[in-house]
Amino acid sequence: MKAGERERVSALRLVLSELQKADKEGDADELAVLRRERKRRREAAEAYREAAREDLAESEDFEAQLIEHYLPADVSDEELDELVRRAMTETGAESMRDMGKVIKHVMAAADGRADGRRVSTKVKEALT
Repeated sequence: MKAGERERVSALRLVLSELQKADKEGDADELAVLRRERKRRREAAEAYREAAREDLAESEDFEAQLIEHYLPADVSDEELDELVRRAMTETGAESMRDMGKVIKHVMAAADGRADGRRVSTKVKEALT
């Protein structure tokens, strides 16, 4: 705060508020809260861009990047491909009907370090 980084302080206060609210509700998974807040910021930035409000989109992007700094690194593409292959063999998936089983298995194996949309895309590619 002394450095004059008002945007950063404001974003951190919002995240802290969400963490405290989740704690009161009994949700002790801080990483899940941080991921949820990052996703909200990304979606808001996308909506602002569609509405031609680049200034607000940049603010949301800044907050998403700030939150991302406190999260563990995402799964790499190679690691995600390996998780998908392993999930397909373990579940016996052969067609698009098995997509849900494979996604569920990959998401559990990734332990929250992979975005659901990204996992869905990789599984779809592997099953087709």
